[in-house]
Amino acid sequence: MKNPNIILTPEIARALNFGTPVVALESTVITHGLPQPQNLELARDMEQQVRDHDAVPATVALLDGEIRIGLSDEELVRLSKSDSVLKVSHRDFATAILKKKNGGTTVAGTMFASQLAGIKVFATGGIGGVHKESAFDISTDLHALAEIPMIVVCAGAKAILDLPATLEYLETMGVPVVGYQTDEFPAFYSRESGLNVSVRLDSPKEIADFAQAHWKLGMRSAVLVTNPVPETEAISKSEMEPLILKASAEAIGEGIHGQKLTPFLLSRISELTEGKSLRTNLALLLNNARLAARIAAETTPPRKVKAI
Repeated sequence: MKNPNIILTPEIARALNFGTPVVALESTVITHGLPQPQNLELARDMEQQVRDHDAVPATVALLDGEIRIGLSDEELVRLSKSDSVLKVSHRDFATAILKKKNGGTTVAGTMFASQLAGIKVFATGGIGGVHKESAFDISTDLHALAEIPMIVVCAGAKAILDLPATLEYLETMGVPVVGYQTDEFPAFYSRESGLNVSVRLDSPKEIADFAQAHWKLGMRSAVLVTNPVPETEAISKSEMEPLILKASAEAIGEGIHGQKLTPFLLSRISELTEGKSLRTNLALLLNNARLAARIAAETTPPRKVKAI
């Protein structure tokens, strides 16, 4: 790893060197997605879920302008309590590095940094997509999925988005959307959306084999694996839709847009559901970490990377 702005922990470097499964984890859920102390508890719990399923967690973030692949517990605590944290996607890395800022990486930002480290499997909550408020408000996550060959495990796109338009965009960009043990694209809080995935696969090995076949053909996109939230924690589509519409209308009325829109909507929906959506969010994140670890165990070839 020659880039002076990227630091791998010795554990991550050893794992990549010896072919131990590694799962990348994003950090905007810590810095921008959840309130304290749930953000720190969730970060620790996701890492533990990955370890419990025989893989090494690699939480990605920026600390003092350095891209960190893997964080110590002390660094997780620092990140979770930091008041001045950038939300880092593709365009923001240079700013964070130049100004020596702390940053939470988005789906796109985590994919970018993970690719540099050679990590092939990534677990997140929900991807960004096309916003309902404007067809021109398209998350950089979709561009990253079209350009970076990784397996990305999620619970679908965030339910606040235009899901049909998001799926159309992914189809146009050649990104396969895999349903894990489901034919239907999950809608983050809900197991159902009324929309189909491009292929259903029923085991981690099938997913790993599918990804290898995809890339061996010369395809350069990610493989998006959608993993429905466990039934016990799911909220029905019919219950969520009016609340999402209400929160979206409030955001428009208050002039909230850009990077501030998604955190506002998620927070407001949590208020409207009296915390139920937050519990669902936590459950799906842990569920995705478990599946990603199982997929990573089926995918990881040995390679050599030096610790810094």
